[in-house]
Amino acid sequence: MTFGEQPAYLRVAGDLRKKIADGLLPPHTRLPSQARIREEYGVSDTVALEARKVLMAEGLVEGRSGSGTYVRERPVPRRVARSGYRPAGGATPFRQEQADGDGRGTWESRSEQAEASGAVAERLGIKPGDRVMCTRYVFREAGEAVMLSTSWEPLDLTGRTPVMLPEEGPLGGMGVVERMAAIDVVVDNVTEEVGARPGLAEELLALGGVPGHVVLVVHRTFYASGRAVETADVVVPADRYRVAYHLPVR
Repeated sequence: MTFGEQPAYLRVAGDLRKKIADGLLPPHTRLPSQARIREEYGVSDTVALEARKVLMAEGLVEGRSGSGTYVRERPVPRRVARSGYRPAGGATPFRQEQADGDGRGTWESRSEQAEASGAVAERLGIKPGDRVMCTRYVFREAGEAVMLSTSWEPLDLTGRTPVMLPEEGPLGGMGVVERMAAIDVVVDNVTEEVGARPGLAEELLALGGVPGHVVLVVHRTFYASGRAVETADVVVPADRYRVAYHLPVR
C-alpha cells in the first residue's frame, strides 16, 4: 500500500457512508449484505465485514437481531447553550442547559452523601475521602432523556445549612450561584472543560444510545474567591447535541 492510500475496508466504508449521507441509503434501509458488498466492491468477506463494523462503530447503522443491519435515523443536532451564570428571574438548572429558551422539560434527581473520589477531590481542592453531597440528574424533554449530570459539593461548606440538598429546601431547584449566595458565599468564577469519550454502558442505557456511541462531557466547576464550591459532569449524546458557548466580551 502506497503512502496515503486507504485500506480496502475504509474505502468501502467511505463509499457506503457517502451513500447514506446522500440519501441513496435512507434511514431504516437495510444495508447491503456482506455477500453483496463483496461482489459489488470486489473485496473479501473480511474486508466487507470490517467495513460494516466501521459504520456500526460510527453509529450510522445498527444491527437488528435476526433481521440484518439497517441505516439509523440521524437526528438533527440541537444546541446545549452554555453561558456561565443563569439570567435573573429564577431560571431552573434545566432551562440553563437548553438552547431553546421556551422548551418545557422535566428532571429527576437523587442526592446522597458520599466520599470524594481522588478525581473529585482534586477538582474541589479537598482530600480524597472527604464528605460531599453527590446529586445525580436525568433531564428529559417530551419524556426522552436528553442529558445526565452529576454534581458534587463539599459538605464542610454546605453541611447543616438550608442549601445542603440542591433540590430541597427554600432554594431547591435553583442554581449554584443563588444557593451559595444564601449562605454568604459569592460565586465569582466558573470554568468548563469539554471532552468526548465513548459513553459508559449505564449512560447509553439512560440516554437511548447504543454501545460505542460517543458522548460529550462538560466538566464544570464554580469558584468563590478561588475556592471550588461545586463541580459537575454534564453528559450529552454527541450525535444529538452541540455545545454552544455565549461568552461576553469585556
